[in-house]
Amino acid sequence: MPVSSVSSESPALLVLAHLRWDFVFQRPQHLMTRAAHSRAVYYIEEPIFGEFDDHLRQRRDESGVTVCTPYVRVGFSPAESQARTARLLAGLVEAEGLGTYDLWVYTPMELPVAAELNPRVVVYDCMDELANFKGAPPELRSREQALFRRADLVFTGGQRLYEAKIEQHPSVHAFPSSVEVGHFAQARQAPADPADQAALARPRLGFYGVIDERFDIALIGELARRRPEWQLVMLGPVVKIAPEDLPRADNLHYLGMKTYGELPAYLAHWDVALLPFAINAATEFISPTKTPEYLAAGVPVVSTGIRDVVRPYGEQGLVGVADGVDGFEAAAVAALAQDHALRQRRADALLAQGSWDRTWEAMQAALPGQSPLVAGAGPARPGWSDSPGGDD
Repeated sequence: MPVSSVSSESPALLVLAHLRWDFVFQRPQHLMTRAAHSRAVYYIEEPIFGEFDDHLRQRRDESGVTVCTPYVRVGFSPAESQARTARLLAGLVEAEGLGTYDLWVYTPMELPVAAELNPRVVVYDCMDELANFKGAPPELRSREQALFRRADLVFTGGQRLYEAKIEQHPSVHAFPSSVEVGHFAQARQAPADPADQAALARPRLGFYGVIDERFDIALIGELARRRPEWQLVMLGPVVKIAPEDLPRADNLHYLGMKTYGELPAYLAHWDVALLPFAINAATEFISPTKTPEYLAAGVPVVSTGIRDVVRPYGEQGLVGVADGVDGFEAAAVAALAQDHALRQRRADALLAQGSWDRTWEAMQAALPGQSPLVAGAGPARPGWSDSPGGDD
């Protein structure tokens, strides 16, 4: 994606993130690469601690985003470490001459590092219910309440999450994540099968994404046992799960993390794409970006009963939804046997109503001084009759 010139009249954007820029390419990366078309964007990662003096490293990503990584001396309390990080950010603002800038927050835990900042606007882009994740700090909920008090706007990454936050702030808007249809539609052009899956037999049922407590390892393990003729391909980093706890089988293949650019080639050679999420506290509010990506690639999709998959995709017959091993297996069997031409035409019509470009444009319109949005409204997508915005 080409990077246009940055307008000197557009306020810079400082982004407090809990995800490394070079980790899985997802909502923050999609949005901030678009933000960089019209303003300076400083993506501030969580600190790295060690035996060195405090300093801030900056590098210019090819998207135009400046990735900033605080390096903070180890050995201080969390509060003092965040105060030291705050001083680094204040130094960044001064060094870059940022007289006017906006603050975009992904993680309430890092709110104290903004203590010395004086942004024009504060946006909380709530992409997940982080307090429900494994290992979440106990103070995360109180930090989020403090962020609600400071934020001018709250965006949510899905409809279910919007419903959970709407009563907590006067200006909450559902901006479910979208899809770069053209990128994933490359899968329909028969690209070469990647070397690490080319030798696998068919049918292939695949998943890509972070493999963590949201991933139903028992479901995948039992599916592999019941269906030894199916090759189950798992792409992505394993996080917060011990390797020895992952199910193992001759037909279960963990191929590791792939870049965003590599994904269409893998999808092109799958017979079914899977969303095998556990039904637990960590998945109650998720709205998987993979859903529209899989559909854009032209691959049949089977999911467990995640609310933001059921509505709209399951209800519109675009995704097979089933819980439990018996139901999930039956849905996968049906997906392998169905003629998908009609489903794909309907999926394409739905996907054509939204894009990351439209999502970012609508977010900008919600900022003060822009065209006002009705509270709760995200980018217009007629296909989501039950939702203000769509899907993350």
